[in-house]
Amino acid sequence: MAGLAPEGSQFDAKQYDSKMNDLLAGDGQDFFTSYDEVYESFDDMGLQENLLRGIYAYGFEKPSAIQQRGIVPFCKGLDVIRQAQSGTGKTATFCSGILQQLDYGVVECQALVLAPTRELAQQIEKVMRALGDYLGVKVHACVGGTSVREDQRILSSGVHVVVGTPGRVFDMLRRQSLRPDYIKMFVLDEADEMLSRGFKDQIYDIFQLLPSKVQVGVFSATMPPEALEITRKFMNKPVRILVKRDELTLEGIKQFYVNVEKEEWKLETLCDLYETLAITQSVIFVNTRRKVDWLTDKMRSRDHTVSATHGDMDQNTRDIIMREFRSGSSRVLITTDLLARGIDVQQVSLVINYDLPTQPENYLHRIGRSGRFGRKGVAINFVTREDERMLFDIQRFYDVVIEELPSNVADLL
Repeated sequence: MAGLAPEGSQFDAKQYDSKMNDLLAGDGQDFFTSYDEVYESFDDMGLQENLLRGIYAYGFEKPSAIQQRGIVPFCKGLDVIRQAQSGTGKTATFCSGILQQLDYGVVECQALVLAPTRELAQQIEKVMRALGDYLGVKVHACVGGTSVREDQRILSSGVHVVVGTPGRVFDMLRRQSLRPDYIKMFVLDEADEMLSRGFKDQIYDIFQLLPSKVQVGVFSATMPPEALEITRKFMNKPVRILVKRDELTLEGIKQFYVNVEKEEWKLETLCDLYETLAITQSVIFVNTRRKVDWLTDKMRSRDHTVSATHGDMDQNTRDIIMREFRSGSSRVLITTDLLARGIDVQQVSLVINYDLPTQPENYLHRIGRSGRFGRKGVAINFVTREDERMLFDIQRFYDVVIEELPSNVADLL
């Protein structure tokens, strides 16, 4: 079946970990130092009063594993590599580190954050604004699909932080609308994703334009060789903070599979579940944009209310759809992996993998949303005969057992 890796090319978690260790052990051990200090509460981190107010107002009570380890070293000005998946609270980790170190009296761009998608950049901008609410931080998201002139206008009026996608940020630097002279912090979020999307050259070009003493933070769920190469080239004695797989948020998420045998039986199965879906906020993942459109049409023709979003839609449409979904006026969203990382919806408690992801790593990005920070959630995987191998790989990769869906699914939500 298309999209499934051929026999023998399956992802092997153990092999991956040992490869990583070899890479790091070679000439890597003297390159990284690990950082193990843990701060059990935000109050112990030595943060400014107004930043703490923002953190608590945002709804954080106790720092997650990555926040306990990751905020302080960044605040100390160290270069950091943090390996942690989505949904572990890493956005708030680097936002806090940046907000702590800004000089608010100087309205110049002092921190630059790059992310692989517009959705994620806008999400980071929101978190940065919210956490920095009491500090009076000025943040702007520079992303494709928006007016260049508007970007230039906002940048010339002065901001403290720019969050953006590599293409637009490089464009703004090249036009000298974004001045690098004051930038002292540079963060790459989802570095593995950016590299796999071919942004490597742009990231290198942006680096060349930044001051040589810039502090660098790299966040990556996985550390492919390209990400290590970037860290070697641009980082100075970085500390490596590893949040182990078992600390990531698959906890609290009940995971099930439904044996659908054939692709064409998935639709009936989904319609049978629709009543359950609509009680709560649900996200349905498929693997292609065309399939998003196809499934949306099929569901609507059966009078089921659904929203849909994918990368071919223009930004404005996507924003409106996400707003409706966040507000709860639409309750079922059909989408692709591209947007998995931009969906940070508090109330999502059910995720359906109509198609299993083609990479085991993406499984966490999809379902790790539903149980964020200990909220409980349910994930249901539709499995055809061809998918059995991938289901097996996912279970091995995350060391989980995925059981068959019981009939009382509504009681689980």
